[in-house]
Amino acid sequence: MSARSQLPRLVRFGTFEIDVAAGELRANAVKLKLQEQPFQILCMLVERPGEIVTREELRSRLWPADTFVDFDHSLNAAIKRLRDALGESAEKPIFIETLARRGYRFIAPVEELDDSGHFTQRVSRRGETASKDRRQDSPGLARLGRRIGFGIVALCLGASILASTRFWLRSPRNELGTLHDVVAPAALRLFWSGFISHEREPLVIFSNAKFVGRPEISLHYYDAKRDGKDALIFDHYTGVGETIAVHELDRVFNLMHREIRVKRGSLLAMDDAKNNDLIFIGSPLENLSLLEIPGTQEFVFHRIDSGPRKGDPGLVNVHPQPGEPKEFLSSPAVDGLTEDYGVIALLRGLDADHSVLILAGNTTMSTQAAVEYVCHPNSINTLLRRISGSANGHLKPFEAVIHVKVSRGVPISSELVALRSGAS
Repeated sequence: MSARSQLPRLVRFGTFEIDVAAGELRANAVKLKLQEQPFQILCMLVERPGEIVTREELRSRLWPADTFVDFDHSLNAAIKRLRDALGESAEKPIFIETLARRGYRFIAPVEELDDSGHFTQRVSRRGETASKDRRQDSPGLARLGRRIGFGIVALCLGASILASTRFWLRSPRNELGTLHDVVAPAALRLFWSGFISHEREPLVIFSNAKFVGRPEISLHYYDAKRDGKDALIFDHYTGVGETIAVHELDRVFNLMHREIRVKRGSLLAMDDAKNNDLIFIGSPLENLSLLEIPGTQEFVFHRIDSGPRKGDPGLVNVHPQPGEPKEFLSSPAVDGLTEDYGVIALLRGLDADHSVLILAGNTTMSTQAAVEYVCHPNSINTLLRRISGSANGHLKPFEAVIHVKVSRGVPISSELVALRSGAS
């Protein structure tokens, strides 16, 4: 049974509208990019507002018994993408409440289009029981309605303020900006203001280090002393984290109604570097094009040249502050990577009108974490509170280090541990 089959053609909540027939989620009449599984989960939740939709119900509807999948990871990822589209977090839900180890509940009022063409309050299939649950376990409908109403007013006021302070997005098809721009949280627009204010899309440059050998036998980083000048070099490989990072950046720029252009590091030309805003994914140890332009000055990547960690990547803290280490090192790989470090650095471009953003880690996992850190409003707000001001509506240069916790090869949390604001 389709997750949409129990819903009428149109359903709305807050400033959002679900067009069931078209399979679309819209905000203020603007279509949002949302994958199939998050969309189906949303349909299941609004189909039964105020009720708990268990994880097992979601599993049976979306992943049949004969489907081989890491269900917990897949469901958590789908819920995260859904929350991102709705602009909320699990810690402060507006629409979707998490009930640990049980499931999820839609807590906002839901309206559906009836046969007469009018929107009416949608009632759960369990009727009074669901209403009772909402009164006991979630904010009252009247109070929640006021919260959403105030939120809409705040968004409209925020839109006026943003228009006067140059935070509106500019593009060939939207020069002045319209109300739908508030779909992207203000924190995202502020952080990325230097990359969305130009007509030309920024270049995302992902790492593709030089490798020698064959993947099925022995593939290793190219070493001129060991491999010689005539070695057959492969420069078309990149890490898992870099791949996920490109997808994440595409998602965020789409939310801001902009696009990105993607190019691998070995193909970056000097004219590209001079005439574009650049976003580098990966450290100069692998994204070799970073060696051709000014890079970080406070937190510098290098390979350890002696001792038991010889050859491992490390991050030198050039001017340690009280309580900071002189070097940020990931946990030894032999023990299984559990901790890592990444860099987020906003620098001036080769041309004064352009910017360079470096998102890099000691490993592919922390590179992914650095990108995810600047793609989510909560972590961006943490960073913005620590950065000292802006210039001309754009952020001033800075360099930051995040501590990343890793589980089973996946970054699960990040914490800002060092910052140099005003670095160039």
